Amino acid sequence: MIETVDLDAPAPDAAPGAGITIATGARFGTAHAEHCLQHATFTLTETETTDRRVIRVASVPEALAEITDRCTRWPQAAAICDDVLRAVDPSAPAWSGVVTESLAYSVLQAGPEFAGWLAARGPASVPAVADPMLLDRDGDTLRLRFNRPQRHNAFDNATRAVLLDGLAVAAADPSIDEMVLSGVGPSFCSGGDLAEFGGFTDVPSAHLARTRHSPALALEALTTRLGARCRAEIHGQVLGSGLEMAAFCGWVRAHPATLLGLPELSLGLIPGAGGTVSVTRRIGRWRTAYLILSGRTIDAATALRWGLVDEIAS
Repeated sequence: MIETVDLDAPAPDAAPGAGITIATGARFGTAHAEHCLQHATFTLTETETTDRRVIRVASVPEALAEITDRCTRWPQAAAICDDVLRAVDPSAPAWSGVVTESLAYSVLQAGPEFAGWLAARGPASVPAVADPMLLDRDGDTLRLRFNRPQRHNAFDNATRAVLLDGLAVAAADPSIDEMVLSGVGPSFCSGGDLAEFGGFTDVPSAHLARTRHSPALALEALTTRLGARCRAEIHGQVLGSGLEMAAFCGWVRAHPATLLGLPELSLGLIPGAGGTVSVTRRIGRWRTAYLILSGRTIDAATALRWGLVDEIAS
């Protein structure tokens, strides 16, 4: 399932081919190593580096074993994740990347790995919340706050609808020159509400909803207009769609205790809220692949060092 390339080997290993390839080691200064760094899914090392294609871990053998186990458990989602990240051009308009991501997500929604997760989860229901988002205007500033604190602001369809309404107000009113996205309670947004997953069985319609009614694309358009004045204030759990949406904002400020991650692989899925575009734009496809395939969270200091957030709140 996973090919490995040892950069420290006396004789160069074969170069990365198609599919998931993880390079390991710290011998970066050769033409062969440069080729591997560029074309591998990502590289693991125990050495400090600022290279965004490389992830420093405490133990390369342990990290490699953990990632291999996850890719073995969810091989289709892992392979499709690698395909999408290689296919998406983060410098292109977000629309094409969001469509590519959503089509891949739809394939996985109809596949056996997601079906297995649904069967293990069993029946679930989404508790109704009267005001899943709070919208407030203060002068020329529009504040949008996730308001399902009892579920760590897990993102459901009702929240999506109100968020889209708020973003439409910001888009339609040129006098709004600042938008702030935040969350009430212990977390900014812990990702999609797992109780709602699997409730929409019409896969083509789900794809059309994701791409025609996309908070990701609305946030990108707002960031294009407002720049850093379209910002996210994040704290607590910032996972899955929560991280994906925040990363589209022009400026992200994180509480020091924030934890960030992309846990979708364990559901047999990949990010589906534009994260293969927004997160990749900020940290590159290699570190994005690591977050998805490892399932690990990172702290605010690491996120700042990587460029996933722009500021840590004092």
